[in-house]
Amino acid sequence: MESKRLLEYLEADYTRLRDVAVGADLTAKVPTTPEWTIADLVEHVAVVYLHKVECMRQGHHPQPWPPEGLDRSDPVALLDRTYAALAAEFAARSPESPAFTWYEPDQTVGFWIRRMAQESVIHRVDAELGAGVPIATIPEDLARDGIDEVLVTFLAYGPPDDYRPMLADAAGRTVRLETTGAGWLVRPTGDGIEVRAAEEEAGDAVVRAEPVDLLLWLWNRAGEEVVSTSGDPGVVANFRRLMVAATQ
Repeated sequence: MESKRLLEYLEADYTRLRDVAVGADLTAKVPTTPEWTIADLVEHVAVVYLHKVECMRQGHHPQPWPPEGLDRSDPVALLDRTYAALAAEFAARSPESPAFTWYEPDQTVGFWIRRMAQESVIHRVDAELGAGVPIATIPEDLARDGIDEVLVTFLAYGPPDDYRPMLADAAGRTVRLETTGAGWLVRPTGDGIEVRAAEEEAGDAVVRAEPVDLLLWLWNRAGEEVVSTSGDPGVVANFRRLMVAATQ
């Protein structure tokens, strides 16, 4: 997905998150992250934005983190400041420019553009759920990109030790994920998890949903009612456990 479009979505979801927070009770709990209030959620996103700014500026994980003296007294004001810094950093660099990231296969600014766009859409949904307001539209191309991102950079790239007990249970049985215009095959192995685009290949189990529903399900922001499944239910259940571990 083009970085220009991702930047547009990032700005839209930052704005939506901000607007929801301004109109909400900041002490309200967020049901999808029950240890957080809306204020905690907004502060989290703000600090994540700042962290990516410093990753690009310093070329490594910034230490100490979070920085001392960070003014957290007004979460929305902090969000505004850190988003402005993030947007300025992206404007000053091309997506192809080198940048330190935690994902070794992609050490470019474009990785952070994509990651922050996907971070923002999921957390603005969290804010909407916490505030009890309707979930604003999520574009299908953003959702499809987000499905690919969470499968490839979180699930497949996750530390194998985190998954070891569940990988033993999976025994190489595959899950095919289907949505409008795209498909993926997920194969757990003894060494980790393989993910690849596969529009036709069958799996031991299949999970189907519209792009937005599938994205939210993978991020544990939607329940089982938004997907349909077929094949071995044990394979689906194990895949669900793997996704929960990958997205914590």
